[in-house]
Amino acid sequence: MITTKNVIKKFGDIEVLKGINLSMREGEQCALLGGSGSGKSTLLYLLGGLDKPSSGKILVARKELDILNDEELSEFRNQKIGFVFQFHFLLPSITCLDNIYLPVKISNRPIEEYKELITMLANYLGVEHCLHKYPYQISGGEQQRINIIRALILKPKILLCDEPTGNLDSKNSEKVISLLKELATQFRSTLIVVTHSNKIAAEFERKITIEDGQLIS
Repeated sequence: MITTKNVIKKFGDIEVLKGINLSMREGEQCALLGGSGSGKSTLLYLLGGLDKPSSGKILVARKELDILNDEELSEFRNQKIGFVFQFHFLLPSITCLDNIYLPVKISNRPIEEYKELITMLANYLGVEHCLHKYPYQISGGEQQRINIIRALILKPKILLCDEPTGNLDSKNSEKVISLLKELATQFRSTLIVVTHSNKIAAEFERKITIEDGQLIS
């Protein structure tokens, strides 16, 4: 599902990723560990087609991302990838429910098919009371859980999470990690969770550590 071949990423003269070789199967789940500045978020953005490598190749779901144009990348992300960022990026001018529906509308799919899944996820994460509110009317933790529902709604084949529990308390952090793993299994999604927490990483059978732009384990 995911293969990188000698991926290098530079920002100016600074080499952030230094020849990354990584392979993940369909349905595989892993934690990507690393300290601040290690390159873990940069790698995640490259795998999600949000940025392009300076050199090397990235294949995701049999697509070579570094040769796709912006329009092709946008369509690929909508169809195949779910993102959960540490910051929620909800649109403030529409309700939380409409934020969740955005990927559905972009893909021109019927909204009615997703109502049951949204209700189930909202109830599990305890944000059913937030659906008809605007993002500014709910807490940061609630906004993050709405963001997670939006990322999961199209049952993506690749689920990329950058510190998804960074704004949550320990109880909700456990629920979110459990939900991500459970639904990734159900959807046969390949799941990568970027974290600096050894406790969260312990929930995953496979752990990948990145340090100074290189995979060290």
